[in-house]
Amino acid sequence: MHADLGFSAARLARLDRFLDEKYVAPGRLPGTLTLVARHGDIAHLGINGHADVASGTKLAEDTIFRIYSMTKPITSVALLMLVEEGKIALEDPVHRYIPEWKNLAVYVAGTHRMGFQTRPVSRPMQVVDLLRHTSGLTYGFQLRTNVDEAYRREKIGEIEKAGTLADMIATLGKLPLEFSPGDAWNYSVATDVCGWLVEVVSGQKFEDFLSDRLFRPLGMVDTGFHVRDGQGHRLASCYQPNRTGGIDVQDAAATSSYLAPPSFISGGGGLVSTAGDYLKFAQMLLNGGTANGHRYISRKTLDLMTANHLPGNASIAAMSKSLFSEAAYEGIGFGLGFATTMQASQTLMPGSDGDYFWGGAASTFFWVDPAEDLIGLFMTQLIPSSTYPVRREVRTMVYAALDD
Repeated sequence: MHADLGFSAARLARLDRFLDEKYVAPGRLPGTLTLVARHGDIAHLGINGHADVASGTKLAEDTIFRIYSMTKPITSVALLMLVEEGKIALEDPVHRYIPEWKNLAVYVAGTHRMGFQTRPVSRPMQVVDLLRHTSGLTYGFQLRTNVDEAYRREKIGEIEKAGTLADMIATLGKLPLEFSPGDAWNYSVATDVCGWLVEVVSGQKFEDFLSDRLFRPLGMVDTGFHVRDGQGHRLASCYQPNRTGGIDVQDAAATSSYLAPPSFISGGGGLVSTAGDYLKFAQMLLNGGTANGHRYISRKTLDLMTANHLPGNASIAAMSKSLFSEAAYEGIGFGLGFATTMQASQTLMPGSDGDYFWGGAASTFFWVDPAEDLIGLFMTQLIPSSTYPVRREVRTMVYAALDD
């Protein structure tokens, strides 16, 4: 099988040994699943370790993972479906759909507790700013400014969400932006706002739109905003590093909030999924927007989504104000929901110009490489994703296994 798809079986096996010896056996990661597909077929599926360490439950092909920000590309595709239908446009001002955001302003000084001083925005926030993270919104975990401190106080965009999406939209309308839309790049709750726009524009609950338009037709039977009844035994526990180099439980599968429907439907980070389900979504993208004889989105729209949309064709490195995101910056731009490689040589790891990717807070990661007709998926459950360079290592070793 490997030879037919242009891979060295020995080098792919080396990847599995590496993950086991460096991360799983020493207890630095609970378990790993690596899936590599090429030319429409699975070239490699490597599974190590446990879904739950304490119970000894082995990680399996059908294990359900918290994919966190790997939700973002799915939400972005949903919004672009509505762009294709003429129901919303990338250049539209966001306040056309969220009227209470008409008078958003930019932070100048002050604190949430004492009051903010602000100035008017240079131009209104556009839909495209939400998709490419140039909106001026932020995340509380950036830990940089008095604005993100306000997000933490209001519990906006936290991993354990508070309230509802409508609550978040209302609260954001009362807080200043970090910068005027289009002036910088900052990883943020913007994709949650995209989910709200899908709901407003489609007239459907966001979760129902995803189910009707993407999950059911693609056969993504294990993907949703909570684990379905009867499938809780397949959910992995999530972990965090401890001071001794090991891991502690961060969210136990048996008591996880993901076992029940959430009040907050997060298009930025709320989904659970399996490797097999996410492969179906990624393969649809690689196919140019089609799967099983059905077109989900046009090839030209995907070309638009995976091009760099940062002003002046800048890199994330040149525009970023983020303390943290799911991308290394050099040689990388950002499209409409995906990071995209502009110059592979600048990333200092193998890849192709035009490949696109993103990851999640629990160290999951995927990428699509049209030039090599390749998809890579890495699943584990360790927060934060910045703990180890494992995603870079996996990507490097997958390309090292190419043999054609």
